[in-house]
Amino acid sequence: MQDIDAGPRIMGDDGEFHAQDEAVDLSATTPEAWVALGIFWMLGATVFYQFFTRYVLNDSAAWTEEIARYLLIGVVFIGACIGVSKNNHIQVDFFYRFMPHKFARTMATLVDVMRVVFLVAFAVLTLMMMYKLTHVRMTMIDLPMNLVYAVCMAGFVAMTWRAIGVARFHWKRGYSVLERPETTMTDA
Repeated sequence: MQDIDAGPRIMGDDGEFHAQDEAVDLSATTPEAWVALGIFWMLGATVFYQFFTRYVLNDSAAWTEEIARYLLIGVVFIGACIGVSKNNHIQVDFFYRFMPHKFARTMATLVDVMRVVFLVAFAVLTLMMMYKLTHVRMTMIDLPMNLVYAVCMAGFVAMTWRAIGVARFHWKRGYSVLERPETTMTDA
């Protein structure tokens, strides 16, 4: 039989609920996470303005639909850097459990290199597309469409930088999360 008083106390002797929050530490928050948060808040304000003009004023602001779409693109591409820096994008580590150690290490290193090559290639392709679309304008607002593509390219460049950092971390540590899925990027 388990003693229910052995665990942490939630209820005080006065019968009231007592809880304390942990201190919030934002020191590990990356710069691109702050940028993504800022874009997200701009997206929220735009969608709120769209809702307000449509349902309260009964006169919808036409530009909000397009701008909200572009802000969402910014959140995705800049926010993807967070996943790269934490190395928590989708990955399959099942086969690494059955591979010999040396082969698993080689494959994990190859994954890190291929990720960097992939992100560099997409940054270059985005830049090439920007050169071809220099005269294309947004539909509702007279701004160059290259602003949207520049945010995408900035996201790819930032993801490349973070992927290089992840690869270096894996190389120095001697194993990656693929080889030891129970570990994280912060484990030494």
